[in-house]
Amino acid sequence: MADPNKYFRKGSEVEISSNDEGFRGAWYAGTVIRPPSARSKKVLVQYRALMADEAGKTPLQETLDVVQLRPPPPREAHPRFEFSQEVDARYNDGWWEGVVMEVLEDGRCSVFFRGTREQLEFGASELRVHREWVNGSWVPPLEVEETVSIVEKMKPSKKMVKDKFSKGTLVEVSSDEDGFQGAWFAATIIDQLTKNKFLIEYKTLRNDDDTDFLREEADILHIRPCPPDTFVVDSFNLHDEVDALYNDGWWVGVISTILKRKRYLVYFRGTNEEMEFKHSDLRLHKDWIDGKWIMASRVHNLVTHLHLSKMREVSPKSLHSSTPDLKLNLMMD
Repeated sequence: MADPNKYFRKGSEVEISSNDEGFRGAWYAGTVIRPPSARSKKVLVQYRALMADEAGKTPLQETLDVVQLRPPPPREAHPRFEFSQEVDARYNDGWWEGVVMEVLEDGRCSVFFRGTREQLEFGASELRVHREWVNGSWVPPLEVEETVSIVEKMKPSKKMVKDKFSKGTLVEVSSDEDGFQGAWFAATIIDQLTKNKFLIEYKTLRNDDDTDFLREEADILHIRPCPPDTFVVDSFNLHDEVDALYNDGWWVGVISTILKRKRYLVYFRGTNEEMEFKHSDLRLHKDWIDGKWIMASRVHNLVTHLHLSKMREVSPKSLHSSTPDLKLNLMMD
């Protein structure tokens, strides 16, 4: 885990993940006013653009946990965006994570936000490559940018599909439905419907009338093998990234406090919740990338890494009641 005192000194520029309703899921520029100390991991920050008063003269200040902060990410001098690329879109003074769905004229892009299934247009200057701050490093790093799209990077080969996702195989499946986003659920592959689509049956989720286990179609990008037993460890450390078993699914979080008797508090950034779990309901978080299980600290040479449990459920346009002068389309299923 990166030393917070190194990156969050007094006066340091940072990006802030706010927990307030209507702002959750975006990153905002700010400055450290009071850094963390040996007695407290809390940091006092001041937003650059968000104001505390209606007159817009007093910058907003908040005391936050270090897990809600990160340094400003690096940016390419002349970025080029392509279909299916993970990006951050600047809207209402914040950066919101989305996916490029169409490259338009004059470098403009149509960006899809998974959480709300909305699509907005942005100019190239309003976009940047999406990066994650992992153990003190940016992923992907600026110096090894690759041009391959995230969708192509995550698609498994034909041989992998045959070996890993055959009929009857136990897998984990993620869902885009409200209330289930960001979690992985155990399921069994019932049949392969097309090249990249499968019929699966969940192991714990029931259908609407509770007569049987839920069956549904899932594409290959929402399926992964069950993680190996090597994910189980004797103990977890502070700030370890983990998956927590909750409501029959595995949700990614961060160990925020180590309690007695092998119990832990886990912080979920996407919902700003902190919950207590016993050791047996936790496992180290890894990402299934390019046919391999990758620890967060070892993904630096990959094009990106997906944090599905951090799916944003907040719409960029919900920050203010005014309607933006942007094209808005609803994605059709």
